[in-house]
Amino acid sequence: MNLSTELKDHLLKNGATELGYADITNFTPKDGLNIGVVFYITYPKDIIRNMKNAPTREYVDELVSLNTRLDTLGMICEEFLIDKGYHAYAQTKKRLGTDFGKFNSFELPHKTIATKAGLGWIGKSALFTTKEYGSALRLSSVLTDAPLNIGKPVLKSRCGKCTECMDACPGGAISGKEWNYTLKRNDFYDDKKCEKYALKISKENLGKPDTVCGKCIYACPHTQRYIKKS
Repeated sequence: MNLSTELKDHLLKNGATELGYADITNFTPKDGLNIGVVFYITYPKDIIRNMKNAPTREYVDELVSLNTRLDTLGMICEEFLIDKGYHAYAQTKKRLGTDFGKFNSFELPHKTIATKAGLGWIGKSALFTTKEYGSALRLSSVLTDAPLNIGKPVLKSRCGKCTECMDACPGGAISGKEWNYTLKRNDFYDDKKCEKYALKISKENLGKPDTVCGKCIYACPHTQRYIKKS
């Protein structure tokens, strides 16, 4: 069994839904760590099914739980690669903190690595999206110098003319413009408008303001197909 297959089997066994490997040579924030390992865990279907009036308490609780599980997976991946004799750095939430900078984004977002690994694309909502699960998932990643079998990058959106997420966004954060790899997030999505509405609706639904909403996750047709599967 080669290293790529062995690592994939190890992470799937420990709770990852899917993962891939990407060449991040021109993007890495860590010198010498030019390969990205990216993985995600999906939200349970029943939690997303109840998100018509998002956000819900169950959704927020699951979001926190997924972040913890993803951090654990990141450390499992890091330790696995170090044990194999390579360098690795898990981009855990604990390490990256909560200061996302001016544009509410990390230096090398997990979803950037995910598109470069060929796992999916960036939706009009600025969320990472796959055909299988829509955007009902959360990501994390590990940077390494291990020789892994990289995927074929996805360079443009597969949303087409769909505007379901834009129509579902009361905050007006989604422009409807399709993503491609040359664009920055704020070229097609307004994070400040999203944040403003999220603070308002979370206070109404949850009793206190928070930067969570989830209406665009629920609205995505790919998400809807996922949650309707038996």
